[in-house]
Amino acid sequence: MSEITLKEAQDFYENSFSDWIKELDITLTSISKGNATLRIPATSRINRLGGMICGQAIMALADTAMVFAVAANAGSFVSMTSVNMQTTFLRPAEGTEMFAEARVIKSGKRLVYGEVNLHMGDVSKPVAHVTTSVMLL
Repeated sequence: MSEITLKEAQDFYENSFSDWIKELDITLTSISKGNATLRIPATSRINRLGGMICGQAIMALADTAMVFAVAANAGSFVSMTSVNMQTTFLRPAEGTEMFAEARVIKSGKRLVYGEVNLHMGDVSKPVAHVTTSVMLL
């Protein structure tokens, strides 16, 4: 099983994701076996009233981060679909950038379970916690 490089992951993102996801200006900051960290800048396009990042953008970032964690776990970009996503919002997402740290917890033949921790640069102050299941197709 090979490892996915950061460049391969970024190329996959640029060539495979829909335009509205790419408009979030996601940057992959790290990828390793079963793990991926992504970041987005806080912009007026995704901030809601009061200057905090909206929940829809938070969930889109978490879902995208899990795609990369699952691919890194599999060793390649395999066809997959989200099955379930449970999001708990813990505090307002205020700041200049948000990070999503995704990790695979359990991987079966067809179903992968993982979590994503989201924060604004301080891991000790999480903004949201997501648990998710992904089906390999």
